[in-house]
Amino acid sequence: MSSIQSNSSANVTFVRPGTFFINGFFNVPHAKYYYVFLSLLYVVTVLGNSFIMCIIYLARRLHTAKYISVFHLALSDLCGSSALIPKVIDTFLFEHQDISYEACLAYMFFVYHFMNLQSLTLLVLAYDRLVAICFPLRYHAIVTKTAMFLILGFMWIFSVTFFSVLVGSVNRLSFCGSNVLDSYFCDYGPIYRIACNDKSVNVLLGKICYSLLIFTPLILIFISYVCIALVLLKIPHGIDRIKSIKTCTSHLMLVAIFYIPILSNNIASIITPLHPDSRIINNSLTQTIPPMLNPIIYTLKTEEVMQSIKEMYKRSKVNTTQERNMKWRTSCEIKL
Repeated sequence: MSSIQSNSSANVTFVRPGTFFINGFFNVPHAKYYYVFLSLLYVVTVLGNSFIMCIIYLARRLHTAKYISVFHLALSDLCGSSALIPKVIDTFLFEHQDISYEACLAYMFFVYHFMNLQSLTLLVLAYDRLVAICFPLRYHAIVTKTAMFLILGFMWIFSVTFFSVLVGSVNRLSFCGSNVLDSYFCDYGPIYRIACNDKSVNVLLGKICYSLLIFTPLILIFISYVCIALVLLKIPHGIDRIKSIKTCTSHLMLVAIFYIPILSNNIASIITPLHPDSRIINNSLTQTIPPMLNPIIYTLKTEEVMQSIKEMYKRSKVNTTQERNMKWRTSCEIKL
């Protein structure tokens, strides 16, 4: 343990451990098979999100405000998985469970920051659908590229600021006893629970964090879809109503995949006490599966993306044929 004098006038000393020990999957039987699964899941996540970002970048028809936010979601998914999964595999598969105090705080910041960006981006996509269906004539005037960049920029500033404060609040804690974290990463809750001084501020910040990550965006998404449903009920023609609903299906699927597992885990833990191993595996799957599924859903369920992929494939096929013909003509000319 290392002691740090933070305020000499008040004679306050905070005791910090040199390292934390991440216990996580230590007692899970056959855990190595789970690490292999996480590795495959990470590969699919990287390939899927890289693919959707490349399609959006290369296809001019997707250079719209909506797809700026879709690109941002894919980037957040990719960065969030990269912040979490490789480190989890390194920690438990290669038994590097000791992590320095500073590295632990950095680890916590990036995992929470990108998870928060995923949640807030789903809220931005709900806003996009709300304006598109409720104010169709003003959509292109309201949801512009500039407006979308400003919204995403504000999200980054807000998220970085909040989670810097959250992570920084750990520095006011003293760790007099155990340095073992019952989690699979440097989670905020398990860290402040092993502290031996007053942690009321940390408990409050933890509740605010949970509200920021889950409840506030979910409530706002729910309100936006109530407004959308009210507008759809007023549409006289069933065909037009179905067309409008189809534009929301992919987003609703992303919302369900992201929020339902998190809420289910928390409700289950309140109703019946979960075994620590089950809780850790459920929480890890909740964080790692949505980033893998998001690009698959947007590719298969969004007509504009599928159409762009088909156009790019046809274009590449034509270019390949032209190159082949050019090579054939050149070889013929050389022979003549």
